[in-house]
Amino acid sequence: MLEERVERVPQPVRLRPDYRAEVTERLRRRGVTIRDIAEIVQQIQAKYVPGITLEQCEASVEAVIAKREVQHALLTGIALDEAAEKGLLEEPLLSILRTDEPLYGVDEVLALAITNVYGSIGLTNFGYLDKVKLGVIERLNSGKSQGHVHTFLDDLVAGIAAAAAARLAHNEP
Repeated sequence: MLEERVERVPQPVRLRPDYRAEVTERLRRRGVTIRDIAEIVQQIQAKYVPGITLEQCEASVEAVIAKREVQHALLTGIALDEAAEKGLLEEPLLSILRTDEPLYGVDEVLALAITNVYGSIGLTNFGYLDKVKLGVIERLNSGKSQGHVHTFLDDLVAGIAAAAAARLAHNEP
């Protein structure tokens, strides 16, 4: 029996793109810093993690943003908000995003892609933040009156904060 020999050619290692710097810059351009999100994390975790520092919260936010699926969700949501601001979407989607239509739930669903990385704690944290709108989330939510569209971004920021808080909770004994 003749055996064919197949020479194994080493395949190049495909590096997965890391969009952390791009995402952080886009957040900054939209008026959101890592520290803004970390302040929310600290506020909701202080009761459960005594002595938690803002630096710990910032590190947790950065760890969440380091995940590719989080980066993808942020890039998508920010792009849709910006397209709506510029009038680049067709009706009725344009009006839905510009007014942050209450029954439009796609923005929350995209944010849940972030919170689901950290399980049910992330989910319950997100529900809480979506209702109380702490810190920068409230500023983003009220920005639509000034011509800004943050239909996705307010929920995405809540998703990051919820996930970062859940990440810290998972690391507590």
